[in-house]
Amino acid sequence: METTNDSSGGDFILVGFSEHPELELILSIFVLILYSITLVGNVAIISLSILDARLHTPMYFFLRNLSVLDLSFTTSIVPQMLVNMWGGNKKISYAGCMVQYWVALALGSTECVLLAVMAVDRYVAVCWPLRYTTMMHPKLCHLLAAASWSSGFANSFLQSSMAIVLPRCGNRRVDHFFCELLIIVKLSCVDTGPTESKMFIARLIILAVPVSIILTSYVCIAREVVKMRSAEGRKKAFGTCASHLIVVSLFYGTIMFLYLQPKDNYSQDQSKALAVFYMILAPTLNPLIYTLRNKDVKKAVRKIMGKETSLVK
Repeated sequence: METTNDSSGGDFILVGFSEHPELELILSIFVLILYSITLVGNVAIISLSILDARLHTPMYFFLRNLSVLDLSFTTSIVPQMLVNMWGGNKKISYAGCMVQYWVALALGSTECVLLAVMAVDRYVAVCWPLRYTTMMHPKLCHLLAAASWSSGFANSFLQSSMAIVLPRCGNRRVDHFFCELLIIVKLSCVDTGPTESKMFIARLIILAVPVSIILTSYVCIAREVVKMRSAEGRKKAFGTCASHLIVVSLFYGTIMFLYLQPKDNYSQDQSKALAVFYMILAPTLNPLIYTLRNKDVKKAVRKIMGKETSLVK
């Protein structure tokens, strides 16, 4: 049978959750609510960290980058997802599909590295408190943020360039709610084993290196906390790191289970459920995790709200 390389052109069909139509409407409402909270929460963090001078610190600089990432990440997925769930047309253009999986992978990879950078920031804050402002100076913070973004987009470019050249021979049915790179690869009508192996190595590197940095940072933090004689000091150190640890656990726990599990254990329904968690639910929770117990952010909110009230009067 003759095959043709139609690696460009034509629409893809996003199956999404259409196999469970009774759940699709409920899920779409759930996703819309979460997306709205994500928009409000992350825009609030970005705005507060810019407007309030007390939040002009390395921690909030990196948190602002994380909020921009989460906002962009969900926006690259959710609007198209809702359009497909609410309408009968499940199609997405070839160009739209390519852009979606490239952007989603780039932003997800960037977050992997940025969370490691934030762990280093927490290490310096706990272990070198008196030298924190001099060690984490603005120029270094900007360089670390730039390294996070550039490494994430480089990883996406590398993996996407492997996928885009594969022939699909008319296969355009994507069994997901967005154009996920690994599924696009599996649509190919040739042996994708070598390509998938290279992609696995790339995913392993973008996960393993940041995880190693995070674990090393927190081992050093734990040692420093153990040495503290003051219960108040230990409590303060824990409060400094708790939010970041929760976010790291949610993010890395989900994607490592999703992308590093053996193929024999792979379930597409399970993949969709986990993708909803780390692509939609986690970005919704991140602003709440960082702000609910954060006195600085609460003070910034009161200050901004106070200014607005006085202007109205």
